[in-house]
Amino acid sequence: AEALSVVLVAELARLNRVELDPERQSRGGLAAWQQRAVEEQIEVNLTAPMSLIALAESVRLSPRHFARAFKQSFGQPPHQYQLSRRVERAKALLGRGEMSVTEIAVALGFSDTSAFSTTFRRFSGGTPRDYRRALA
Repeated sequence: AEALSVVLVAELARLNRVELDPERQSRGGLAAWQQRAVEEQIEVNLTAPMSLIALAESVRLSPRHFARAFKQSFGQPPHQYQLSRRVERAKALLGRGEMSVTEIAVALGFSDTSAFSTTFRRFSGGTPRDYRRALA
């Protein structure tokens, strides 16, 4: 029984070190160069989101492995990440006040203002017009 408790204590200590080691936590995600490459591609192509297959091929991974590694690295699936980046770009454009909400929706590749507003509301909690008013 004593030997078992020694093994148990040693295993618990090992597990604690693994959980606290940030290097181990990032295992299974994208390599740093892959993260940079994917982020850049998504930013450049915000108006026409890239397919999972195209993103995976760009970093030499299968779509399935890429989707899993992307989610581990970025905390959300690729499509959700792309939508969140489009909403962040929309916020910047709304803040400038140079374009109408409809112009921003078209510029970011949304099919119409309604689709844009729905996506914006899902990610930010309010409509684009409300967001612009809050900035004023």
